[in-house]
Amino acid sequence: MKCCEPVSLFYYEENKGGGEYQAMTQLTHFNEQGASRMVDVSKKEDTDRVAIAHAKIIMKPETFQLIMDKKIQKGDVLEVARVAGIMASKQTCTLVPMCHPLNLTSVKIDFTNNAVNEIDVLSEVRVTGKTGVEMEAITAAAVCAITIYDMCKAADKGMVISDIHLVKKTGGKSGTFIFDKDA
Repeated sequence: MKCCEPVSLFYYEENKGGGEYQAMTQLTHFNEQGASRMVDVSKKEDTDRVAIAHAKIIMKPETFQLIMDKKIQKGDVLEVARVAGIMASKQTCTLVPMCHPLNLTSVKIDFTNNAVNEIDVLSEVRVTGKTGVEMEAITAAAVCAITIYDMCKAADKGMVISDIHLVKKTGGKSGTFIFDKDA
């Protein structure tokens, strides 16, 4: 395969063919000559779009307890991480080169835990616009986990950030996507 030759990518679309895999045959961020470009969305219709993303951070049980008891010296870890995630979602277009600047209408961050040593982050981002918010949701979840690491690294440098992925996306021409953990 030559550099920048289109490749086939597969993705799961719930609303097409009852869960069949559909093939995308071209990468939209490259033109016919293989040069990078930002996709022109000017002719697309505005639609309501939502994306939910996930990240996980695993730590020592002692570090987890410090977070839950709000005894980390830098402050309330989860609230600082929540604000960092919201702020990051609004900066995605400055971090990811081909992302469009978007006027986000809502960003929510939720945390769950296993009561022992891991925290799961779920971010939900909404917009009414011509392009989706998948990258904004993924950025928000990842930056939340990174912020938790930053705030707790004095207590635990061995924390592991993992499982960063899009959970669900709705709206737009491609319809609904739901992450299939078994795929």
